[in-house]
Amino acid sequence: MKNLNLYFFLIIFVSFLSFSKSSAQEYTRWNLPPGAVARLGKGEIHEVKYSPDGGTIAVASSIGIWLYDAHTGVELALITGHTRYVYCVAFSPDGQLLASGSRDNTIRLWDGQTRKRKATLVGHTYRVRAVAFSPDGNTLASTSEDNTVRLWDLRTKSLKKTLTGHTDMGRAVVFSPDGKILASASDDGTIQMSDAETGESLKVLTDHNLNVTSIAFSPDGQTLVSGCDDGTVGVWDVRSGELLQHLTGHTTYTVSVAFSPDSETIASASWDNAIRLWNPDTGELLRELKAHTGPVVSVAFSPQGETLVSGSHDGTIRLWDTQTGAVKNTVDGHTADVKAVAYSRDGKTLASGNTRDTIHLWDAETGVRKNTLTGHAGTVTAVVFSPDGGTLASGSEDNTIRLWDPETGQHKQTLSEHLDYVVALAYSPDGDRLASGSNDDTVRLWDAKTGAELEILQGHTGDVRAVAFSPDSGTLASGDGNDNEIRLWDGHFGDHTLTLVGHQRDVTGLAFSPDGSILASASDDRTVGLWDMDSGQNLQNLRTLKGHTIYVLGVAYSPDGKTVASASWDMLIRLWDPETGRPKSGFVGHTGYVLSVAFSPDGRTLASGSTDGTVLLWDMTRFQSKSD
Repeated sequence: MKNLNLYFFLIIFVSFLSFSKSSAQEYTRWNLPPGAVARLGKGEIHEVKYSPDGGTIAVASSIGIWLYDAHTGVELALITGHTRYVYCVAFSPDGQLLASGSRDNTIRLWDGQTRKRKATLVGHTYRVRAVAFSPDGNTLASTSEDNTVRLWDLRTKSLKKTLTGHTDMGRAVVFSPDGKILASASDDGTIQMSDAETGESLKVLTDHNLNVTSIAFSPDGQTLVSGCDDGTVGVWDVRSGELLQHLTGHTTYTVSVAFSPDSETIASASWDNAIRLWNPDTGELLRELKAHTGPVVSVAFSPQGETLVSGSHDGTIRLWDTQTGAVKNTVDGHTADVKAVAYSRDGKTLASGNTRDTIHLWDAETGVRKNTLTGHAGTVTAVVFSPDGGTLASGSEDNTIRLWDPETGQHKQTLSEHLDYVVALAYSPDGDRLASGSNDDTVRLWDAKTGAELEILQGHTGDVRAVAFSPDSGTLASGDGNDNEIRLWDGHFGDHTLTLVGHQRDVTGLAFSPDGSILASASDDRTVGLWDMDSGQNLQNLRTLKGHTIYVLGVAYSPDGKTVASASWDMLIRLWDPETGRPKSGFVGHTGYVLSVAFSPDGRTLASGSTDGTVLLWDMTRFQSKSD
């Protein structure tokens, strides 16, 4: 009987593990835009908030609102609907409503149970930076980069009043615990105290010298705390407006402050990667919490005060024990701007480089993050796999190229001859050479096996923002960011062979067709150019593809040569027929600029990287004809 019980236990346990493994990445397919099959990364963290019952943590991110179980850190939901980044979030006092403010200038109200949208509040003319519910739950306050504070009636979902005292963008807004005072903070360096009912100005606090980024009332309503871009924390007497404490210690911007439920502790978060806990009465530093490896952008106490949650640009949410300072739990997966994406030649791994100096390696089938490569000291601007799959090369704003083992994640070598940002990389298809383009106006050729510098190709008069080898490795193309030219070089020896002129602004991306007959180019002039490579010395621009409304930043050819994909600041991915030059279709779904695109080796999937901090994988089979 004991063995039978053990047997059933093992079956249940293994089933649980299998369920956990499968459901752990389920969120990669939540609320996907039409045509997408997976989302890699959760976007950048902007603000964290506890629900009134302490059971849920809401995270305002660049792609929507993430809800996490506050005890386990498990993803509960992703709420989407805003068309741009979500900067702020707040729960109503009863937890029945969730409000969010966005870069799309709107505020949205969501049902706290069903997570469905209940209303959209329109009125701000620029980005909404903060939202707060009144204690009775009947009014919502918001502030925006349009310099105003607005009060909304939640019963009628209409605007009650607009306050216009600030002279620069609003950064924070909060009600006093009794609901009588509304405090707002601004980049004009002031804190405005207003009558929450009439909007009448009560007093203006002016002792900060720079932008006031965050404010919070103590639960007893007697004290106000503020964070400032000069790295300080201010503690104010609410009744008199007197500055009681001026807390120093952070070495750069203080961007978030919070009061503990018992009013005995202030938490402050800073871009110096640290959280500080203070005694508000004495100004004494109680504890410094250090575990984040990037700027800490938001902190909040749990309703019981035993836990502090923090969100950081390092992509993690951390839960801290407020008594010991120990980390109780860490939630990861959030990511920053994705500057570059590349598939391995077998299509099993996708690499993405971002503005937080890291490279993520993803399982292209499951969306599971396989590894994170760190070592660059600047934004990772380019990633490319060697043809044999044994090396991943990355370029960075730290002026270096790093070579990695993509299986182990080990750093193999650093190439550091460039004098400025490395912004483009390409391996020759024969695997012999690596080409790099840099803001030092040069293209460099490297021995792909040894890392030795072979040639310095000079002639560009501006940043080299794109490089690409022809399929036979015989030609190297490079794009210029100053004279708007494309230069062609001998792919083996580096001799300049031809210059293609036609674009009106920077050339930002290059890609050869699979047979090498056409070169596609992307440009800041909003176009994609197609160049005939079979016409000898009289190379001509076959077609200019127009449709994007702003800079085109990336271009890719499908493996079958039937589709060209382009990425743009207009947040669109466009697909073109290179034979006719006509648009085939496209994809819409990123909430930030689309910076890069890459086809999987089998052509069934297109990957796109965006400033929203995610990589979206798109289904290309929907465009294949039945005969294909």
